[in-house]
Amino acid sequence: MARHKAELTCFDVADYFLSLVDEDSGDSISNLKLQKLVYYAQGFHLAIFDTPLFCEDIEAWTLGPVIPALYDKYKEYRANPIPKSTDIDFSIYEPQIIELLNDVWNVYGQYSAWRLSELAHAESPWKMAKETGGFITHQSLQGYFKTQIQES
Repeated sequence: MARHKAELTCFDVADYFLSLVDEDSGDSISNLKLQKLVYYAQGFHLAIFDTPLFCEDIEAWTLGPVIPALYDKYKEYRANPIPKSTDIDFSIYEPQIIELLNDVWNVYGQYSAWRLSELAHAESPWKMAKETGGFITHQSLQGYFKTQIQES
């Protein structure tokens, strides 16, 4: 049974980013990098559309924002590249979601996992969550990323 387009999970967002990998040109995505890309997608979606892109929790871990359920799915790869997603149903993504995910990829996909981790460490959602128990709230993401949209 097909899901409604509005019911994306963090795994759907991850699959989309993994489908963009161009292995022939040397692209790769590790679990660490994937976590940050999905985090940025959630933040910008909250800022633009005032609703979450997916419902899974994001936590502030030592190396930056992490979606535990997504981490668990790909932890076997450790720091190695995750294979490109090839079995993906693009019909589940609304056109504005595809545009948003492509924008996140075009801005953040060029960076290494470690650079993305450094960027996230400098941002208020991760800092606040580290001080208050570990969960990065939708409210903190929305507030921070709204400021990023206004600056651009």
